[in-house]
Amino acid sequence: MHYRDLGRTGWKVSDISFGAWAIGSAWGEVDDSDSLAAMHKAIDLGCNFIDTADVYGDGHSEQLIAQLKRERPGEEIIVATKAGRRLPQQVVEGYTPENLNAWIDRSLQNLETECLDIVQLHCPPTAAYYWPELFDALDSIVRAGKIRYYGVSVEKVEEALKAIEYPNVQTVQIIFNMFRHRPAELFFQEAKRRKIGILARVPLASGLLTGKMTSNSQFGSDDHRNFNRYGESFDRGETFSGVDYETGLQAVEELKALVPEGMTLTQFALRWILMFDAVTCAIPGGKRPDQVEQNISASDLPPLNEIQMAKVREIYGRYIARQVHHRW
Repeated sequence: MHYRDLGRTGWKVSDISFGAWAIGSAWGEVDDSDSLAAMHKAIDLGCNFIDTADVYGDGHSEQLIAQLKRERPGEEIIVATKAGRRLPQQVVEGYTPENLNAWIDRSLQNLETECLDIVQLHCPPTAAYYWPELFDALDSIVRAGKIRYYGVSVEKVEEALKAIEYPNVQTVQIIFNMFRHRPAELFFQEAKRRKIGILARVPLASGLLTGKMTSNSQFGSDDHRNFNRYGESFDRGETFSGVDYETGLQAVEELKALVPEGMTLTQFALRWILMFDAVTCAIPGGKRPDQVEQNISASDLPPLNEIQMAKVREIYGRYIARQVHHRW
């Protein structure tokens, strides 16, 4: 396992970390014992960073992480959670100091701690990034000792660029994968200049980039890959990175031809992300230990070569860019 600086926090975190959305909700059937085993496997293999949110299973994901930490006393496990999606409607006026404190108090209880490592605004409306009072409120909560650091989880590059203008934003979580190239342009440059930690979320495009899906794949009614394919419940970009499913399958078939012998497409996709030194870590999910082991092994794989990187860019340009590049 390799580690990278998480912005200016002083923490070094595993470059393949653990995303805990899938163990909370919206990814079909999941078993708590499997989820805990998956997280234990991640920590056993050197992962020291877990990303979650207060709405993943209505706090269930946070509670499972608290159980994990109880079962591994004395080990450093940095936890980033998120706040804001408990609002019944996403309006900037809902991000009041009172609401922020209430959300954070609930996460403190769920995670069984007196101070949260990192709290990220959870994909708030774009207008929130133009409201300095919101970031002043977060500064006040840091001073109160409830959180150590704060960051943002964004949908759009525009939001990321605006967020890092605020001096105490430490991290930005953004969708970045072989189907989402735009963050690597201006945003990565600016983030490096300001020493911002970057969490690459949805690194496998909701599973498309595992290469295991087909036109006949079925998803349960409680799986966002079924109910949010066209943005019915939240931003479309969260599901398959906003790419049309059948188009994504065509691109995946060409990407498979680039994968070296002894490597899976999953590992290739994660190693591609790590080729960008602005990225602190990728945060793939995992509902079972075997999934986690495959994900984390990407940290130790050799770098991709320029021919492979160029071919990925070419496939993105031919299949994907027109669907996503201008939108997010």
